[in-house]
Amino acid sequence: MESYETESNRGADPTGAPRSIAVLEHIVRSIVEVPEEVSVETHPEGDDIILEVSVAPDDVGRVIGRRGRVANAIRTLVCAAAVKDGRSVVVSFLEP
Repeated sequence: MESYETESNRGADPTGAPRSIAVLEHIVRSIVEVPEEVSVETHPEGDDIILEVSVAPDDVGRVIGRRGRVANAIRTLVCAAAVKDGRSVVVSFLEP
């Protein structure tokens, strides 16, 4: 598994989707109470890039939202950013 940290790997994005990852991290860190615990791991799978988001246990509900509405909104925004990257992404939220 490959971990992608925006601050430490700027300009060295092996996935080819830097805008998508930056948008995802920015949105999730803005929502949660413990932004230091947000991590995004990337996994290439065929033509898609899987972006797995993990947050602190207390922040999972904030990121998922009622009936998954927040999670779906995040997916929509990240997929729109992926169009600019010329890639197809799938956002997955991991539960601790």
